[in-house]
Amino acid sequence: MKKIYLLAFTIFTVLQLFSQEDSIVKIDIMKGDKYIFTHVIDIEASEIKSQGNTGTCWSFSTSSFIESEIFRKTGEMIDISEMYNVRYTYPKKAWNYIMRQGKIQFSEGGLAHDVMNSIEKYGVVPESAFSGLVSNNSKHDHSKIIPELKKVLDDYIKNDKNSSYPNWKKSIDSILDIHLGKTPTQFIYNGVTYNPKTFLEKTKLSTENYVTLTSFLHQPYNTSFVLNIPDNFSNGVFYNIEMNQLISEVDNALKKGYSLALDCDVSEKTFSAKKGIAIIPENFENNEKGMTYIVKEATITPEFRQQEFENFNTTDDHLMHIVGMVKDQKGNEYYKVKNSWGGTSKRIGNNGYVYMSKVFFKLKTISVLVHKNALSEILKEDLKI
Repeated sequence: MKKIYLLAFTIFTVLQLFSQEDSIVKIDIMKGDKYIFTHVIDIEASEIKSQGNTGTCWSFSTSSFIESEIFRKTGEMIDISEMYNVRYTYPKKAWNYIMRQGKIQFSEGGLAHDVMNSIEKYGVVPESAFSGLVSNNSKHDHSKIIPELKKVLDDYIKNDKNSSYPNWKKSIDSILDIHLGKTPTQFIYNGVTYNPKTFLEKTKLSTENYVTLTSFLHQPYNTSFVLNIPDNFSNGVFYNIEMNQLISEVDNALKKGYSLALDCDVSEKTFSAKKGIAIIPENFENNEKGMTYIVKEATITPEFRQQEFENFNTTDDHLMHIVGMVKDQKGNEYYKVKNSWGGTSKRIGNNGYVYMSKVFFKLKTISVLVHKNALSEILKEDLKI
């Protein structure tokens, strides 16, 4: 009887162990692989900033892009003033709103080429010369600026005889000076006196060397056109190329040491600044899981990309700065994207950077701004640039 009892006990114990191991395997399968990222390409970039309570991501992202470009050309990292470009872009938006008699969007938004347009005409200044912060403010807040500007413009459009703003241009400048401060005509940087134009010369930046690439089906490939999106008030020109070619050109640019300014949609639940991840799972049931674990992603076609653009699921709601590439332990590649929502808060993952999968990029990207020399020779020939 003892032998039978011992045999039975041994069989029970072994079965229990197998059951526990099987349970562990099931749990591991259920959890999946947690992201482990390895850096593949890192391009020099300035510190993460916060755009505060403003819609000026277009200036923060493009200014960051310009800083990396200046470093690439000169080896010097210069903290460029974001608000200097904003200060000179708001009056242009106001002019556009007036000339269209108020039948157009008037907001804080803009695009990367608006910064380039501002720099070309007004030059560039360092943050130390113009911060856009007044009255000892430490954070940007434009919540009052647009309503005040819009009231002036709407009063002028209505031709209100009792309007307090007969000269709207002066009123606009006055409001901007109050909220952002007066722009400098001269300043000292590292012991040398500059004005905005001579400082631009110091940076060796040539605005005519930059192009904007996009990919849509409603225009022929390898042509240029004005993309009809709300923030393109200045009618900037976009070069249209195939979707997979856009990916190839971004990869090619990064490998050559060029960063890119990115305009994309971040309204998806699977874009998480908190987790520092942006993906498009194949099954929406994996949306939450995909923020922590590797999941299979969707297949994006040019037709689906176009559909999401035309039904307004993909809009130009945020601009950021692509500064490199990372890969996970399964070899999947992601773009390292510098955001402008700060980097020290517990609510921000990856120290202010977002690792964006190429699938997310394919679906949600509006455009990228990049130096001409970063493009492949084939594309430059096709686009005649």
